[in-house]
Amino acid sequence: MPIEALSARAFRIPTDGPEADGTLVWDATTAVVVEVSAEGKHGIGYSYTEAAAAGLVNRVLAPLVVGRDPMAVNEAWVAMLRAVRNFGLEGICAAAISAVDAALWDLKAKRLDLPLARLLGPVREKVAVYGSGGFTNYSQARLEAQLAGWVGQGIGAVKIKVGTNPAADPQRAEWARAVIGPRVDLYVDANGALDRPGALALAARFAEQGVVWFEEPVSSDDRQGLRMLRDGAPPGMAIAAGEYGYTPWYFRDMLADQAVDVLQADATRCLGITGFLQAGALCQAFGVPMSAHTAPSLHLHPCCAVPRLRNIEWFFDHVRVEQMLFDGAAQVRDGAIAPDLSRPGLGLELKEADAARWAV
Repeated sequence: MPIEALSARAFRIPTDGPEADGTLVWDATTAVVVEVSAEGKHGIGYSYTEAAAAGLVNRVLAPLVVGRDPMAVNEAWVAMLRAVRNFGLEGICAAAISAVDAALWDLKAKRLDLPLARLLGPVREKVAVYGSGGFTNYSQARLEAQLAGWVGQGIGAVKIKVGTNPAADPQRAEWARAVIGPRVDLYVDANGALDRPGALALAARFAEQGVVWFEEPVSSDDRQGLRMLRDGAPPGMAIAAGEYGYTPWYFRDMLADQAVDVLQADATRCLGITGFLQAGALCQAFGVPMSAHTAPSLHLHPCCAVPRLRNIEWFFDHVRVEQMLFDGAAQVRDGAIAPDLSRPGLGLELKEADAARWAV
């Protein structure tokens, strides 16, 4: 039976307070949720993007996908890429395709009555997470309470944002180290806010607190700068980037230029689960570990199937949103998340009544 219906809706959920990183300040998160159905089964996918992506799904992608074979996900993926050629693939178009692609994979697994991890072929039963938040506008008390909460859940690594006020960031790293203790890994993320000399100087200061991960010290579009940071960073400090990659070609170039020690990919941006798995294959070929950027409930199943995986980002905003919007959202146990193998597909269902209040 062909795909019968496909539609998208947007939901805008306020944060629990203002949040900031090295380049932005925000007070809400928008999720675009796609639902697709065939032969009495329905799939769900989503992306964190602007509400305009829902309109693109409904006007452009849905007519293209409806009527196709629900088992031929790759065929629909290729057709969607071609359909947005004149709109510009990167950005909202890629996010819209990502949400549809995830919904199609969810539908396929549900039609086979399999958890998506089983359909994709798992190499692990659970995935380690790292706690992520530590926003630059947090007070010392708020920062310490958030980090302590993650450590209390058995999470073995935590990340704080830096770059808004670089002069204050070494002190914030000291606060973080003091509360997490010596055995938990400390990550920092500048969101591309720094220049090359400033990032190198801060890397040396962060090394004093045992920082083992410096994310986007410079823009992730500056592959030469990332390579310079990778060559000049203190021993034991990995340079991570890639969350703003939209295509397999971006990831290929990032790896070929030896720009990162850890490649990040985001299935809500990089053309869905299909694109995420392609990024994972590239990491396997280049011998570089991969990390999933945010959206832990969406990334859980495909991450079980990626051979060379380091972890999933347990991002404060998205954990909160996914628990508010979806039944079956991932839960941390002993520092990791694992798919519920009793639930087919991604294991998620939209909480219609709860979600309605945030509809855009």
